[in-house]
Amino acid sequence: MRDNVSIMIWNFVKMHGAGNDFVVLDGVRQNIDLTPERARALADRHFGIGADQILLVDTPLHPEADFRYRIFNADGSEVEHCGNGARCFVRFVHEQGLSRRNPLRAEIKSGIITLDSTGNGDVSVEMGQTRFEPQALAFDVQGLQSTPCADDTLWALPLPGHNDVQLSLVAISNPHAVQLVDDIQTAPVGTAGPLIESHPRFAQRVNAGFMQVLDRHTIKLRVYERGAGETLACGTGACAAAVAGIRRGLLDSPVLVHTRGGPLAITWADNLLHMSGPAVTVFAGSVDIDTLTEQLTTKDFLQP
Repeated sequence: MRDNVSIMIWNFVKMHGAGNDFVVLDGVRQNIDLTPERARALADRHFGIGADQILLVDTPLHPEADFRYRIFNADGSEVEHCGNGARCFVRFVHEQGLSRRNPLRAEIKSGIITLDSTGNGDVSVEMGQTRFEPQALAFDVQGLQSTPCADDTLWALPLPGHNDVQLSLVAISNPHAVQLVDDIQTAPVGTAGPLIESHPRFAQRVNAGFMQVLDRHTIKLRVYERGAGETLACGTGACAAAVAGIRRGLLDSPVLVHTRGGPLAITWADNLLHMSGPAVTVFAGSVDIDTLTEQLTTKDFLQP
């Protein structure tokens, strides 16, 4: 048993955006040293609190930002952006009394984004720069076949046990590979998703999106997220799918994206990308982070 003096208690809030769930930590009023091991312990759904990602709200490094906002996947890896998490970040900052500013400017790993809490309970996020060249996703295209498709370029990626998939590449701070499917319910998200996410041609892995077009303003979407597996919703994935559909000539802005966790609204005009959707607080609590981490380490050690 550890000495009581060494016990480290962290206060947290559990939140979700369209079912994409988060453990949110206040690093402004608490000293939070969030290691990959601690992030995995918090995210574990059996031994921890359970979450797709861990969000850390901290003081900014950039002089033009109100806060710094960091995102850690369930596997402990830190990533560049999370659209659903960004909406929860705004709600958290306002509900916790950290700031009354609206809109807020948040520093993320790849720059600064602007977030606006609307009067109807939703949050609108300016998603930042969108890029499409393979190097923006650290994607090796050597020897791959490409096909022009309206304003887009489709890349044929071979997958073991599957037909080649035709991918649109979209970088919204974090990387996305989007494919078109006939039926989202029968799409091979659980089998092809992991193969795309960890494909050796993506040096930094990738979020794999499966998009079904319903009409020119509506799609259904499932995403196998990098470092988290399939989630109920992926904000940047919804943006990437909408943009890919518009560039392919299949969609027009605005686009309503139906995810398994609920709808997200995407607009893309004059190279400005915005997403709006819900951000919900579920409960608050406190955790002895080191005891939690030790329990997870013991569980992993005992696995066959």
